[in-house]
Amino acid sequence: MPNLPLSPIRTGGRSVRFFDQHLAVDGLSFNIRRSDRRKTLQITVERSGELMILAPPEATESDLVEFVQEKLLWVHTKLEEKARLQRRAPIKEFVDGEGFLYLGKSYRLRLVDRQLVDLTLKNGRFCLRTASVHRGREVFISWYVRKAQAWFEKQTLQHSNRMDVNINEVKVQDLGFRWGSFGSEGRVSFHWKAALLPPRIAQYIIIHELAHAHHPDHSAKFWIKVEQHLPDWRARKEWLAENGMQVEGL
Repeated sequence: MPNLPLSPIRTGGRSVRFFDQHLAVDGLSFNIRRSDRRKTLQITVERSGELMILAPPEATESDLVEFVQEKLLWVHTKLEEKARLQRRAPIKEFVDGEGFLYLGKSYRLRLVDRQLVDLTLKNGRFCLRTASVHRGREVFISWYVRKAQAWFEKQTLQHSNRMDVNINEVKVQDLGFRWGSFGSEGRVSFHWKAALLPPRIAQYIIIHELAHAHHPDHSAKFWIKVEQHLPDWRARKEWLAENGMQVEGL
């Protein structure tokens, strides 16, 4: 982090620095993302541990600092949880017997010498061609993307009809540390890793993103919309926060 002068803002003894679209408070660095669509301040802790402040354009530096200071205990707690969960995600090895998830179930890997395609899922096992082991991660990701594309297209269409949302495109791709996103003109995207989650959790991600068509922020109205279509969303959201790290390591 660059050695920048302290902000003149009163901080109760904690050091504060602003630089570009970043805020550093008490040794923590936050990226700042402003949006005309936001009405309130929000802090998110990404799966990577990256800290993000979502803010309306009119929020001042003092507003941001005060909000962060109020949330510091919560932020530190979340970062500790992320670190604990990340320790549970060993890197996968492409060897006989290794387990790989798909829609919440773990399937053992079998290496096979003769197979027309790189990877198949049959008889309760992933079968990977031995000659493709050296690019196993690439092969698995390609397989997940194809399967997830069909699954999410079908599920999104069903839920969008119920939620009165017009969808023009469903895309599965690497979204970094986001599970999904809802863009302009009815474009919705999902991370391919969401295909590794149990269907009920992946459905929560779908409904969460579709609710953004009605409410772009995470206001009370947004969560009311989610609850209208998924009454047990809190349990699913909590499961994702506690167990989502299981899909890492590939």
